[in-house]
Amino acid sequence: MRLVTDIFEFGSRELPRWNTISISGYHMREAGATAAQELAFTLADAIAYCEAAVGRGLAIDDVAPRLSFFFAAWSELFEEVAKFRAARRMWARIMRDRFGASNERSMACRFHVQTAGSSLTAQSIDNNVVRTTVQALAAILGGAQSLHTNARDEALALPTEASARLALRTQQILAYESGVTETPDPLAGSYYVEHLTTSLERAAQDYLDEIDAIGGTLAAIEGGFQQRQIQESAYSVQQAIERGDLVVVGVNKYRDDAAGGIDAPLQRIDPDGERRQVARLQHVRAERDTASWGAALDRLEAAARGTDNLLPPMIDAVKAHATVGEISDRLRAAFGVHRELITV
Repeated sequence: MRLVTDIFEFGSRELPRWNTISISGYHMREAGATAAQELAFTLADAIAYCEAAVGRGLAIDDVAPRLSFFFAAWSELFEEVAKFRAARRMWARIMRDRFGASNERSMACRFHVQTAGSSLTAQSIDNNVVRTTVQALAAILGGAQSLHTNARDEALALPTEASARLALRTQQILAYESGVTETPDPLAGSYYVEHLTTSLERAAQDYLDEIDAIGGTLAAIEGGFQQRQIQESAYSVQQAIERGDLVVVGVNKYRDDAAGGIDAPLQRIDPDGERRQVARLQHVRAERDTASWGAALDRLEAAARGTDNLLPPMIDAVKAHATVGEISDRLRAAFGVHRELITV
């Protein structure tokens, strides 16, 4: 939280047109969160960041307009559209009622969407193109500002150039040939979508109320609340797949066993690339000014142990050719390392 508030403060002073952070729910959805959990836990994180910013003395209308969000898109088309619509509705209300924001830009929930990597299957990988298309369509219909479409072979390897190009073409066909980008919120007024939006909003609000009752986002994380909820959801879905109650085409139903293996080459990483990168790093470490490097890291650690903003000494450390790992080690030395609470 210290790093985030330092970024807010530094950005407000030095980079007034820079969007400071993107608040992610993608990793939680990939770990097994439901749509309502992804929505609630992402907004809970955003609330915690904004509370920390206000506690630092920053004005909410200086911070909130430069926040963005990062969500996943799954294949339940209408539920995902409703999730994105509910996110916009909830964020506007949180900003207005909870934080007293008056700037309309503070209330705008701007978000990036990536299609669901964990929905991709290693079996019958061509099916993944269809999954990604449905997920991308949900993001567009839900009002995403930007979009990333995963490639068909990512359950097996990093995508090849050909599969990455096909993922890009999927986006472009939706953008230029389908007509779905011509109208903002095209499903507004649909009884079913409006009902789903309200239902997801209520479910997410229930989680937010429970987090508030625990003592806020940080207390809930320390107590393992979000982690347990996600684990239980992931376990439930896996059980449903193994029972056959939840159909995954090509995996537990309509298998293409006769097709026999992968019909396209996979990306193979050249081990020489790793050796070249290690050699480059060794060269930087050998050529950098050791005195300047050490002094910069010392200043960073001293700032971390005190109250000074961390961004200026961190930038100085980068200029002195300190690596990300070396910078992180100094921050760990000052802050310690979080250990997740494990309950039996």
